[in-house]
Amino acid sequence: EIEMARAGAIIIALMSPFNNKNLIERYKYKSLTTFAMEFVPRITRAQSMDSLSSQSNLLGYKAVLMASDTMTKAVPIMMTAAGTIHPATALVLGAGVAGLQAIATAKRLGANVVAFDVRKAAKEQVASLGAKFIEVEDDGQDLETKGGYAKEVSKEYAMKQQLLLAENIKKADIVITTALIPGKPAPVLITKEMVDSMKVGAVIVDLAAINGGNCEYTKKDEIITKNGVTIIGDCNIISKLAKDASKLYAKNLYHFVKHLIGKDKKMIEVTDEIIQEMMLTHKGKITNNRVK
Repeated sequence: EIEMARAGAIIIALMSPFNNKNLIERYKYKSLTTFAMEFVPRITRAQSMDSLSSQSNLLGYKAVLMASDTMTKAVPIMMTAAGTIHPATALVLGAGVAGLQAIATAKRLGANVVAFDVRKAAKEQVASLGAKFIEVEDDGQDLETKGGYAKEVSKEYAMKQQLLLAENIKKADIVITTALIPGKPAPVLITKEMVDSMKVGAVIVDLAAINGGNCEYTKKDEIITKNGVTIIGDCNIISKLAKDASKLYAKNLYHFVKHLIGKDKKMIEVTDEIIQEMMLTHKGKITNNRVK
């Protein structure tokens, strides 16, 4: 299909640019102007174009529904004549867009929710949803990038993080993992030993499976069981909400194209911050510094 495209044509898509070096070289060779929807900058005027956020919001919601449907216990507290069913405990790792929606959904279903994130700014957001925030005691280092993403942590921090998570994962019935670092493999947050310590019937939904997974046992596009714990590595969960996912993504594309054309209908204002951040190739060159 790239070979069929005319020189100078514009392609706007989710490009997965860090994993598609050969494709980007072909875009350059064909003199295509390409834009990656993953690279929408996290600034106020670009929010309506942010497809990662629109899709992640749905992902966090669906992940909790899948976990609750798979696990072997009820989610909310139930008072019955035969006794009380205690609420499920949900542990959410990563409090970005997907994580916050997972927290909100688990709370609505009646779970006790605990959340972890390396970014200090996430603490207030988690608390506002009624969940408990757990954190590593550190030296106050800032683990958030300018774009709002998590940075890679130090070895010392990672060791403390593993101890904290190991203590909390034993109590969890549902674990939703969402930790991704742009351009890097997903960090392993849940070791095999941690999974082996979990309750029989517990469920892990690994939303980072496409980049290797946050759980050491995760297999891409597979659902497996280890010592009674189900690990879901589905990389296309969003297709289970195809109607709303498509509607939101179409709106993201519409707002970007509208911005790209501009009021005077002249293509393309290459000095614009949004266009600069999203452009991968233009006039036979790779223009994006992150991709370079």
